[in-house]
Amino acid sequence: MQSNAKRPRVVIVGAGFGGLNAARKLAGRDVEIVLIDRTNHHLFQPLLYQVATAALAPSDIASPTRAMFRRDRDITVIMGDVTGVDTARRVVAIRETGELAYDYLVLATGAAYSWFGHDEWAAHATVLKSLEDAETIRLRLLGAFEWAESRTDAAEIARLLTFVIVGGGPTGVELAGAIAELARSTLARDFRHIQPAAARIVLCEAGPRLLAGFPPSLSDYTLRTLGELGVEVRLGANVEMIDAFGATASGERIDSANVFWCAGTEARPAARWISADAARNGAAQVEPDCSVPGHPDIFVIGDAASLAGADDKLLPGLAAVAKQQGKYVAEVIARRIAGRPAPGPFRYHDLGTLAVIGRSRAVAHLGRVRLRGFPAWLIWSLVHLFLLAGFRNRLMVYMNWSWAWFTYGRGARLITGIPPEEESAAPLRDETAQAAKRPRPAGTVLRS
Repeated sequence: MQSNAKRPRVVIVGAGFGGLNAARKLAGRDVEIVLIDRTNHHLFQPLLYQVATAALAPSDIASPTRAMFRRDRDITVIMGDVTGVDTARRVVAIRETGELAYDYLVLATGAAYSWFGHDEWAAHATVLKSLEDAETIRLRLLGAFEWAESRTDAAEIARLLTFVIVGGGPTGVELAGAIAELARSTLARDFRHIQPAAARIVLCEAGPRLLAGFPPSLSDYTLRTLGELGVEVRLGANVEMIDAFGATASGERIDSANVFWCAGTEARPAARWISADAARNGAAQVEPDCSVPGHPDIFVIGDAASLAGADDKLLPGLAAVAKQQGKYVAEVIARRIAGRPAPGPFRYHDLGTLAVIGRSRAVAHLGRVRLRGFPAWLIWSLVHLFLLAGFRNRLMVYMNWSWAWFTYGRGARLITGIPPEEESAAPLRDETAQAAKRPRPAGTVLRS
């Protein structure tokens, strides 16, 4: 597929916050835009934990990418898995699709979780980066209570009802708080033989405090609030082992059927594709205008890029950074094509950071303003509703949140599949195997 001779072609890899905003900003600029992503939807990752804990349905936080650009005739959407870039020939390789030529390339491929050299732990712990991950956690989370209800061995019940979260950043804190509220409020009266409120939630953080990117006072509030919710927080707890039956952190063995990994991240292989220098987390080191040294036609943004801010500190892996970089790079490309001066180096405008802990409890760091409790939770709710793509998503999330706030209920608690047969899911796998041997009535449809 060759580049259009009449108009420059801009290829954008990744339909996350960075790629989406770059495409939107370039629309109508007399360029041909091709947006490539491995999925057919844009995902609002900050609310993934709510899908994982049955508060929202997957469709509430994702929108079909193609539908979002239905009216933008300059934008072509391709669902495909990019496997490499030939910078000499200026083509992108897409698995099972072929090669796609570009005049300008924007790599907004995001990040994946890092196992810190222990890739074998991935077989026993579940991450939270995609809709598939969120659905897997939901199945394992709800399934653990269901299996525990039918068990008689106290040790097995305790293991099923123990949930370990590794990582005390925003995702780990939000997931721990949501699981605690699910167990102690939503499921509290649904079972006859177990007490969901007795579920054990253990949050392990290797550092000295939670939410390291927030001021210490907000970290302390978060620690106290999680304690009030019944979450056991282990600070300075380095995870030493994760296996099929739990985890070991700083010498303490925690038997658990479910370990959720929310620790460090590493950039997806954009830097390797273009043979660029990379930081320790694999992010490509870029120029002040987000271009790759030696390749002024290639830009890397978001979690895939390593760039220092005005304070000489590396920019954080936040949606706000990716969005601003996406818009900035689009302006750089548009000006370059039009023969106009460059806009100057990228400057990140920090609008603040937010993290929710539980019902009506959150923390907000907005410059010099530091909020906690209900005011922070209200700001968090309004900001996330505003940032969601599409009116339908905003309406559905608002309705679900309103219903949950008044009733403590969660509307996405259906188990509609079978959790993956991993070693870490031994009790679930054993039950599935036994069920498969039982005779089934004619006409039964099996889900896989």
